[in-house]
This record gives sequence, C-alpha cells and structure tokens, in this order.
Amino acid sequence: MKQNRLFIEKRDQGDYAVRRPNAKRASAVELTQAKAEKRAREIDPTAVILPARVKNTSKGKPDQWRKGYRKK
Repeated sequence: MKQNRLFIEKRDQGDYAVRRPNAKRASAVELTQAKAEKRAREIDPTAVILPARVKNTSKGKPDQWRKGYRKK
C-alpha cells in the first residue's frame, strides 16, 4: 500500500503551501512552516509530512525534502 504524503514547501510570496504529490494546486496555504505542518496533520492525520529544506547545508540543497515523519 502506498503511503499518503503531504509536502510543505515555501512559496515565492514567503508563505508555505501544503501539497499532495503531483497536485497542481495547494491543499492549504499558511503563513509559517509550523502552521502549514499543523494544517497538513488536520488534512490527513495518517500522512507522512515532508517539509522542504529552507536553508543550505553541507549535505544538500534547499529544494531537497527532509525525511518524512508522522507526529502522533
């Protein structure tokens, strides 16, 4: 069975979108990443939340996704 996933990504406007894989439109838009993660859990409590990196690191680029997690 395929896992439900929701992506949290920063938009050019500075807010954060909650999107399902391959979605053309966001399921929700929030002002902060924390609020977007909370909204994603409200949309689908069983989904794996995948926030985008928002800073450069020595091991990746901002457009890579962090490992998914489920918050209980």
